[in-house]
Amino acid sequence: MNALLYISVVVIWGTTWLAIYMQQGVVSVPVSIFWRFAVAAIVMLVVLLALGRLRRISLRDHLFCILQGGCVFGFNFFCFYHAAAYISSGLESVIFSMSVLFNAINSMIFFRQRPSKNLLPAAVLGIAGVIALFWHDLVATQMAPTLLMGIGLSALGTFGFSIGNMISTRHQRRGLETLSTNTYAMFYGTIIMGVLALVRGDSFMPEFTLRYLGSLFYLAIFGSVIAFGAYFTLVGRIGASQAAYSTLLFPLVALSLSTIYEGYVWHSNAVIGLCMILLGNLVMFSKPGMFTTLPWRKRAA
Repeated sequence: MNALLYISVVVIWGTTWLAIYMQQGVVSVPVSIFWRFAVAAIVMLVVLLALGRLRRISLRDHLFCILQGGCVFGFNFFCFYHAAAYISSGLESVIFSMSVLFNAINSMIFFRQRPSKNLLPAAVLGIAGVIALFWHDLVATQMAPTLLMGIGLSALGTFGFSIGNMISTRHQRRGLETLSTNTYAMFYGTIIMGVLALVRGDSFMPEFTLRYLGSLFYLAIFGSVIAFGAYFTLVGRIGASQAAYSTLLFPLVALSLSTIYEGYVWHSNAVIGLCMILLGNLVMFSKPGMFTTLPWRKRAA
């Protein structure tokens, strides 16, 4: 069961980046995000109500859910969707995989958690890896503003996701039920994107094509409902640190799809950069015995 959950997370989150790329078109980014999480939030709400697992929370907790919704189900995807117009979806996923570094730094800032001794070497590997990954394109385009924009937006979106993780940690420390707070946050993220679309004067009419509606459905149901559900179930069974190994693997899925469908061209520096980033992530997770025990074979607590 653990292996199935683990594979589901890696495969689904590894493919959502291509689906985000397929959302590019006539529909504005805020509207696409609005519909994605509107569908996901409604499905989550119906499921939790049917199972009797939706928990009430205080007004103060709702305020934090609003902030979480803006970070995890709103503005971070606003950045990622825009970045998809400048860099390949696979490269976005690689930058996103560095969220483990952002999490470590933000945990130190917000919760005064002593950083791991692995943080510095992991950060050096990660930053050097990003430079190597994009080096060919940076030189070929003479550091084109559009390329830098794509990298910057992806990094900003990853930072927003990390801030959302800190809020989620705050919820868990208060004993709040994760699925309930995520559902509330999804609704608030949907509202935030809806208000942004209204202010911008965007049309809420989706694009009635198989490409757009298919990718929207996939992102809402598989990428948001099923993958998050599988991930948090995995966290409960094998622990957060072991479940987080998925960040080492889904960029490989995303880059493979990007190569096939977006025509991403590999260069030696890209291979080196990817290896450095993934190695940096692995360093962050490293502990005695980690290479001798597969994460999904650990017994559920």
